[in-house]
Amino acid sequence: MSAHVPPVRAGAWASRRLALAILCAGQLMVILDGTIVNVALPSIQESLGFSPSDLGWVVNAYLIPFGGLLLLSGRFGDLFGRKRVFTTGLVVFTVASLLCGLAQSPAMLLVSRFAQGVGGAVTSSVTLAMVVTMFTEPKERAGAIGVYSFVQSAGGTLGLLLGGVLTQAAGWHWIFFVNVPIGAVAVFAARRGLRAEEGAGRGKGTDVLGAVLVTAALMLAVYTIVEAAAHGFASTRTLGFGLSALALLAAFVVRQAKAADPLLPPRMFAFRNVSGALGTHTLMISGMFSFQFLAVLYMQQVLGFDAVDTGFGVVPVSLLIGLMSLFVAPRLIARAGPRTVLLGALVLIAGGLALLGRISADGAYFTDVFPATVPLGIGFGLAMPALAGLAMSGATPQDSGLASGMFNTMQQVGASLGLAVLSTLAVSHTSTALAGGTARADALTEGYQLAFRVGSCFVLGALVVAAAVLRNPPRPGTAPAVRPGTAPAVRPGTAPAARPAAARSTETDTASA
Repeated sequence: MSAHVPPVRAGAWASRRLALAILCAGQLMVILDGTIVNVALPSIQESLGFSPSDLGWVVNAYLIPFGGLLLLSGRFGDLFGRKRVFTTGLVVFTVASLLCGLAQSPAMLLVSRFAQGVGGAVTSSVTLAMVVTMFTEPKERAGAIGVYSFVQSAGGTLGLLLGGVLTQAAGWHWIFFVNVPIGAVAVFAARRGLRAEEGAGRGKGTDVLGAVLVTAALMLAVYTIVEAAAHGFASTRTLGFGLSALALLAAFVVRQAKAADPLLPPRMFAFRNVSGALGTHTLMISGMFSFQFLAVLYMQQVLGFDAVDTGFGVVPVSLLIGLMSLFVAPRLIARAGPRTVLLGALVLIAGGLALLGRISADGAYFTDVFPATVPLGIGFGLAMPALAGLAMSGATPQDSGLASGMFNTMQQVGASLGLAVLSTLAVSHTSTALAGGTARADALTEGYQLAFRVGSCFVLGALVVAAAVLRNPPRPGTAPAVRPGTAPAVRPGTAPAARPAAARSTETDTASA
């Protein structure tokens, strides 16, 4: 049985805008929490007595459950109702935020941060799916995805600014307390303002073994990545955990091929745009994270910025992302198609990171950093709506929660991978330069330069994947192009006519150029 999505009334635009605002408010809280903690880490260490080696777990305790539960939570949204999953995640996240703010010991804070990661994953996993099922008309959907993408991409940058302001003005506890009133209002609004959906799996049971395997595999993979920088990518520990994660993932794939009601139906990988968008997204985020993390370090450790100044230093990127994703991207996507817009955006992002690869130790913000914020902000603001639209274009309504969870999972994996690889490269190069007698500022800058250049190469890799795999979806009212010997593609949500299985297996790989 497919998921039932109630039809949207003709005069329901205002209620849908309210629902979009509720969804984005919940998503913004989750995204902010991924970066707002970073600038408060020194204060947390001093207040609670964290050792230097344990301080990183204030971040990792959130990242591991967040990355590990997105896929499972997205599927649960399809099976048991996305509104129920979304509001449950909000409640868990809000309560955990309160406990984080009240923490009086490292152990209490880490346990509460883990619970925050669980709530954040459950909330985020279904948000994009709810957006695309609410807004079915192409122009409205493009605009709604633009709003969602702005929250996704600019929230992390905004977190850096708010983290510095709140920590200096009120103390680190308030970076968590601020979520409590916002979360309470969002839960109340979600219960009253979001349409209930009947899930597809009520009474059918779920693939419990598959759920255990994929959750363990993803959590172990994220743990391996975030710890690789400390132990080395070639260390026995990293290789052992990495191989274990791959073994669990392989067991999950085998299980999905045999399960009667698989958690991740194999048909999902037949959708060309879904698979291509996930690969592109992972590489793009891996490269873009070099700006979100290393540019901050450059401004603080080389240019001498404090936390607040650093936050304001990344504001131009947020403003450009907002302008592009809210006002420009929907129009460009409607005219040229998401694939075309994405390709141009990836060129801009790669160029912006290449500019950062030329920073200097005796540079200044307006000569070394600001010029790169323009192509980065424009490129990322155009890329995220186009990529999100492509990732969801191939998924049927009953699989949209799963596609949303997969999209967000790849974003988290890409961010963790980018942080681990690029920061390791920067630190290793800097250490080598210091050992050779290079001045500290010069050594740090050389490490950041290398990382930015590698990040640019990641984005160029995303460009290659996007150009080779992705295709613009058919425009409304036009039939998709079909290769000789294949059956016409069926639009998501419509019942296909009976035909041979061989013909059905090819339909998801057809697309118009």
